[in-house]
Amino acid sequence: MKVAVVGATGLVGGEILKVLEERNFPVDELLLVASERSVGTKKTFKGKEITVIGVDDAIAARPEIAIFSAGGGTSLKEAPRFAEAGITVVDNSSAWRMDPTKKLVVPEINAKELTKDDKIIANPNCSTIQMVLALHKLHEAFKIKRIIVSTYQSVTGTGKKAVDQLMNERAGKQGEMAYAYPIDLNVIPHIDVFTENGYTKEEMKMVNETKKILSDDSVKVTATTVRIPVMGGHSESVNVEFEKDFALEDIYRILEETEGVLVVDDVKNLKYPMPMDAHNKDEVLVGRIRLDETQPRTVNMWIVADNLRKGAATNAVQIAEYLKENGLV
Repeated sequence: MKVAVVGATGLVGGEILKVLEERNFPVDELLLVASERSVGTKKTFKGKEITVIGVDDAIAARPEIAIFSAGGGTSLKEAPRFAEAGITVVDNSSAWRMDPTKKLVVPEINAKELTKDDKIIANPNCSTIQMVLALHKLHEAFKIKRIIVSTYQSVTGTGKKAVDQLMNERAGKQGEMAYAYPIDLNVIPHIDVFTENGYTKEEMKMVNETKKILSDDSVKVTATTVRIPVMGGHSESVNVEFEKDFALEDIYRILEETEGVLVVDDVKNLKYPMPMDAHNKDEVLVGRIRLDETQPRTVNMWIVADNLRKGAATNAVQIAEYLKENGLV
């Protein structure tokens, strides 16, 4: 099994390498791919130094799988070239997510839809992944009518430049700005660009991707996405209205039985999910589960996950594992 990681020198690329190693993915040869300015540099995988190569050399090497984390522009340009060469692409960017000809996959939910013909597979947005993973079994049981979600997202979701901005500000140093405003001791209610309806692209990703992953356009979603000065993971306050009646015990039971979800909810002992607890974990943590007392069939919950792992790298590697295990590559 030959695997390429495209965008290997970025934050998510580094996390993909870590996850491949941790999960002992059966890779015989690993190709590290990046932009021209990084070609020739070296990175370590399983104790071995590997030299970074360019896209053309990677395609010529004919890996079975290429995991992309190099931004939407690169994905739009290069993923079709890999696909035409018979290489299956798992893409972390937003480039292909809403393309009706491409599958948008969270393995625990809809990997079974994948076939050998799927040569470009989209990895959903990080905030969408953690929310739908927590909710999909509840949707099967009680049918979701409406979701109201507010996110509290880590600076790591923006990338290294944002992490540097936060740490520079914390140290009282001048430096390059990833955001239009300071992020330390601040909250910025703006992720991605604003669209004509007043929502940001990040907010609309959560709306549209949720419907696509759940295969249900009737689910209503409204989102507010916010950047906060933390690292380690994204947090979400989620209010879910269902069409069918339920008991709160059923919500707990279903969440506890959902693959990839860990219920952390013991308010008497001040136990609830926090980004510092989710950091470097693959599980989606869910807590503060309680009935919405203002209307029937509605529950509130707090959902936290490491956005670089289950929100990006781990989900992509899990897709690759499914492809391998099911003879699709």
